[in-house]
Amino acid sequence: MGISKMFKGKRADTAAPEAKRAVAASEPELAKIQFSAEDIKEAVIEALRTVYDPEIPVNIYELGLVYDIDIDQTNRVMINMTLTSPGCPVAGSLIPEVEQKVLAVPGVKDVFVELVWDPPWDPDRMSDAAKLQLGIF
Repeated sequence: MGISKMFKGKRADTAAPEAKRAVAASEPELAKIQFSAEDIKEAVIEALRTVYDPEIPVNIYELGLVYDIDIDQTNRVMINMTLTSPGCPVAGSLIPEVEQKVLAVPGVKDVFVELVWDPPWDPDRMSDAAKLQLGIF
């Protein structure tokens, strides 16, 4: 995901000067830029939308597997997420993929993914778009 997506549309017009420079910045320059927690969270959500449960053709964010995203003052991202079932065979590969994609988001210093089972996932947690894609509506 490109940094420019974090500042698309009106946000780019009203972004702080350092954010405007970030759009055109090279990778080494990105390390020097301060990103707001809100911008990082938006970019993290976009990154999570690229992670798919291989058994279901919908991304984990729209499936409702991500329960919480917190970003502390040092831009460490904490994610509470679940799986569709405790016996989900992709548990071993899905969590590392989430960590990898979130760590690639500009401004993120570290990521911690906690797998939680309470509350248990159910199809009501899916977005309307996911339900439509799966033909549940």
